[in-house]
Amino acid sequence: MSSGRQRPVFLTGKMITLSPLEPEDASGAYPEWLNDTKTSAGNSHHVFPYTRAEAADFIAKSTGSRTALILAIILRDDQSHIGNIALQNINYVSHNAELTILVGDPRCRGRGIGREACRLLLDHGFNALNLHRIYLGTLDSNIGMQRLAVYLGMREEGRRVEAMYKDGIYRDIIEYGILKRDFQPN
Repeated sequence: MSSGRQRPVFLTGKMITLSPLEPEDASGAYPEWLNDTKTSAGNSHHVFPYTRAEAADFIAKSTGSRTALILAIILRDDQSHIGNIALQNINYVSHNAELTILVGDPRCRGRGIGREACRLLLDHGFNALNLHRIYLGTLDSNIGMQRLAVYLGMREEGRRVEAMYKDGIYRDIIEYGILKRDFQPN
């Protein structure tokens, strides 16, 4: 699972580092995560096949963006790329952004890695980017993401009724958000 190379580090946690996505990530496991039904069960992916060429294009376009900060989640012990996390739709007038996360490697779920990655990026968003509010939306069926949002100190802000068609039914998207003053970094 190890990549065999040291990646540049953007943010560091106990178990993980957050690193810029690199062109080589398109030829790794990353595109496979978005084609996996279990990995994509709680998000908007897995509607059309996701190719390595699309992943390479996405990585190239995200590099240098000032409205999206998209990072690879890297295990510190073996340098493997196990997921992605982002602040996207960054709005510098209203000082808010949307948090997204995907832990693609099934062996890394339920170990607190998502919590650590989110805490690192929320802290960066509030303290380096001077964001006032960070929000996310998740399917009503994605209990794990709802628990993560609450763990992070987010509050349920609303519900978009039957906003996404997934697995043959229309699902609600539950919206969560947190203000800078309510964020507890540790």
